[in-house]
Amino acid sequence: MTENKAIIDAGWNFDNSYARLPNSFFTRQSPTPVRSPKLILLNDSLATSLGLNIQALKSKDGTAVFAGNQIPDGALPLAQAYAGHQFGYFTMLGDGRALLLGEQITPLSERVDIQLKGSGRTPYSRRGDGRAALGPMLREYIISEAMHVLGIATTRSLAVVTTGESVIRETDLPGAILTRVAASHLRVGTFQYVSNWGTAQDVRTLADYTLQRHFPEVDPDEHRYLFLLQQVIKRQAELIAKWQLVGFIHGVMNTDNMALSGETIDYGPCAFMDAYDPATVFSSIDQQGRYAYGNQPNIAAWNLARFAETLLPLLHEDKAQAIKLAEDAISEFSDLYHHHWLAGMRAKLGIFNEELQDESLIKDLLGMMQKNRADYTNTFRALTFDKLEDTGLSGTAEFAQWHELWQARLGRQQEPKDSSHQLMRSSNPAIIPRNHRVEEALEAAVLREDYSVMERLLDVLSRPYAHSPEQADYSTLPEPSNCSYRTFCGT
Repeated sequence: MTENKAIIDAGWNFDNSYARLPNSFFTRQSPTPVRSPKLILLNDSLATSLGLNIQALKSKDGTAVFAGNQIPDGALPLAQAYAGHQFGYFTMLGDGRALLLGEQITPLSERVDIQLKGSGRTPYSRRGDGRAALGPMLREYIISEAMHVLGIATTRSLAVVTTGESVIRETDLPGAILTRVAASHLRVGTFQYVSNWGTAQDVRTLADYTLQRHFPEVDPDEHRYLFLLQQVIKRQAELIAKWQLVGFIHGVMNTDNMALSGETIDYGPCAFMDAYDPATVFSSIDQQGRYAYGNQPNIAAWNLARFAETLLPLLHEDKAQAIKLAEDAISEFSDLYHHHWLAGMRAKLGIFNEELQDESLIKDLLGMMQKNRADYTNTFRALTFDKLEDTGLSGTAEFAQWHELWQARLGRQQEPKDSSHQLMRSSNPAIIPRNHRVEEALEAAVLREDYSVMERLLDVLSRPYAHSPEQADYSTLPEPSNCSYRTFCGT
């Protein structure tokens, strides 16, 4: 009785709309209990916004829920089925190491998924152990929360617990479970699974559910499934543009890693770019550069085309007409993305209005940055505060000419210089999760159980546009190395 009361007091308020979809969409499954869970990270502000009681979450029973050792009242754990194109090759997938506990209804009546990642084997584990190592779970916590405060749509991290058990990868590593919060876990790959292994009615059911969950504003008289496609395209165009504007590289943009809500999801081999180079790749498994920084907009369009293919039976009874509707919708992505990217780049340079030459001005700057291997984030920050010597570009006739053109451009708008400066301050982060700083935090946590390094990093990252003195150390570049930085998917 005491245990149940403690769980109820935590504030869990579950509904399970996904569990009411056809049984073929998922498998009911309970988490595999772990030996001795320990709560090491709790996102207090996120917990409060979800209507949860922080003290209850920090209790033994609260930790047991995050570990999968107890199921809170109202939850119906399940593993979602989905498919996906992984590096261009289609395959059956599914939640191989994650379980959806249910959907928390927040005090604002919002519906969000609560998912445990690393909670044990499922029918979709594909010979995996269903577990997660501590390092990758901490990486997701750091990067997803950094993305959130940067103003980029993303899944959130509520908690991380260690399990008291080891997972075997290249070596024995401490195990952990991450609690992830998402608008939903509906993916392009979810539709690919239902389209390939379900019926036309199943696709319609999933599409109706997605509309109800994420796009309830659809006009009943509109072509609702074309509307769904168009809205997903719009959200992805805005999302990918925001990635590019801060130098974020997802690392594994498979179709199962594209959320229909428009949130960034599945932080595996992700990282932020230092020196500007469109060919930048950090992922150890991306040998051909398919998901390089400069390729991300094209890959997003490719993924959206795969989504459109699943909707063809719903778009029009005549296949040729359905394809035409889908192609017309997909063709809008490039212009939408370009609009968001160009508007964002203008803001990074303090430009309020539009001129035809703006794109040339922007691309000339990026070209100089690439040629001189100038740091992406620090260059824009230096321009923001007129510290030209810190751009890595000063001292050349080419940059001097560019700077003169930029200043003339700013002079041709009505807004005063102070307004341009404020626009740049709010558009150019002082800091990002520098790869070497993230690795420093992960090493301290995993090897020495010292979480203070990560806590300091999270604190500094929580105010990316503050441009405060204490952030200076976290904006410095790593020491030169002969080894290229590489990230790993953590599976």
